Amino acid sequence: MLDIAPPNRPALPPEIARRRTFAIISHPDAGKTTLTEKFLLFGGAIQMAGQVRAKGEARRTRSDFMQMEKDRGISVSASAMSFDFGQYRFNLVDTPGHSDFSEDTYRTLTAVDAAIMVIDGAKGVESQTQKLFEVCRLRDLPILTFCNKMDRESRDTFEIIDEIQENLAIDVTPASWPIGVGREFVGAYDILHDRLEIMDRADRNKVAESIKISGLDDPALAKHVPADLLEKLREELEMARALLPAFDHDRFLEGSMTPIWFGSAINSFGVKELMDGIGAFGPPPQPQRAEPRQIAPEEGKVAGFVFKVQANMDPKHRDRVAFVRLASGHFERGMKLHHVRAGKPMAITNPVLFLAADRELAEEAWAGDIIGIPNHGQLRIGDTLTEGEMLKVTGIPSFAPELLQTARAGDPMKAKHMEKALMQFAEEGAAKVFKPSFGSGFIVGVVGALQFEVLASRIELEYGLPVRFEGSQFTSARWVHGPKDAVEAFADANKQHMATDNDGDPVYLTRLQWDIDRVARDYPQVRLTATKELMV
Repeated sequence: MLDIAPPNRPALPPEIARRRTFAIISHPDAGKTTLTEKFLLFGGAIQMAGQVRAKGEARRTRSDFMQMEKDRGISVSASAMSFDFGQYRFNLVDTPGHSDFSEDTYRTLTAVDAAIMVIDGAKGVESQTQKLFEVCRLRDLPILTFCNKMDRESRDTFEIIDEIQENLAIDVTPASWPIGVGREFVGAYDILHDRLEIMDRADRNKVAESIKISGLDDPALAKHVPADLLEKLREELEMARALLPAFDHDRFLEGSMTPIWFGSAINSFGVKELMDGIGAFGPPPQPQRAEPRQIAPEEGKVAGFVFKVQANMDPKHRDRVAFVRLASGHFERGMKLHHVRAGKPMAITNPVLFLAADRELAEEAWAGDIIGIPNHGQLRIGDTLTEGEMLKVTGIPSFAPELLQTARAGDPMKAKHMEKALMQFAEEGAAKVFKPSFGSGFIVGVVGALQFEVLASRIELEYGLPVRFEGSQFTSARWVHGPKDAVEAFADANKQHMATDNDGDPVYLTRLQWDIDRVARDYPQVRLTATKELMV
């Protein structure tokens, strides 16, 4: 067991040191949801892994709870799951792989200390993987790579590694090496532990058989691997050792090197080795950027921040859960925490831990854990909770939407209800809602078109309100900043373009880039920005 504490940091309390908080990033269909299931299976959190689109409610994927996710087999809202694996406590944050939900994913990545990148052995690095990887790069997150679907026809191993190195500008070091491919795939050689891992095709939920060997010349190999594949394995590994860097733990923690495991999540193959890798090499909870000082996990006092708000997780109760990443200390149920933005104390009486779709009351939690706090709208994304100190966690962004549409209630009498529903989604971070200064109705902004469908379906399901989205004359929105009098003069002169967001901040709605350039020229004191820090 490698015990890693950076030389300049004090040792972490054992409960915090055993935490590993990470997210899984991938392009849609690379097998992220299946991998998540197998993690839960090996962590003992579920008894039987069902395929994502398996028949019967009992076998639905445990991490997808919204109706639309179940219907389409995609994850659209990031859920958090905690489970034990050996001596470690894993906090796995599931992220939407679909590009239409990238903002939710971006914020989720502010709450983790490492990421697992899943790529498809046949397709290599895809567009969404690249986007999500860039987000990890901005935060210097350590990344472990899992090349999935090796039991199907996939590309040459060196070709996959080259593509990752070139497209993502990161060094790749193999942690395992596949033996055969597609129908001939028999398993992998575990480079880090000098073991042979043999895949069992008969039982998909069984952990691979592990055979300890002494180097690649061990005669025991011939009993398990066909001669032609064995020869190829020896050749490829000799090349790999000459061409690829050896694993360097410091470079991995800095985010400039990624170890890669090869496997097949659906066949439970390679998953346990990847989990061992997260435990042994993954970073324990890291310090969190905040104003006026950073928060270290080993501090005695509790601090945490909201990175996601999920409404109506339980359709029977109009509940709203704030997902809070604990940044420091040892939290106990019933504690009073200071809500920094509101300046009020908040008693946390019924915090929950998520075990996939099940929740249980969290009697205690430590830095690195993710707890859910049910509330009636007091908590918003970006809020910080402390034991009294005025700290604000930074770096949780809100992006300008790329698509704008006007929302209209199917029944004009229910316009007030629609406003309430839209505001709830705005606070959840599912969409931006703008109230134009002129005219009625609301303009809803999202990052991807699929979000309009999700919103319409959720408003109908959760509020019983038919709603339709229509084209808007505006194409983009920018937040307006500057001295108060300059912003007011600007707003007066551009009333047709002005709106407010759900926090009441001024927003300039535009049709063309020309409008934005004109503002820069005519109003030098006013700044238009495409992002807004969620520091309320």
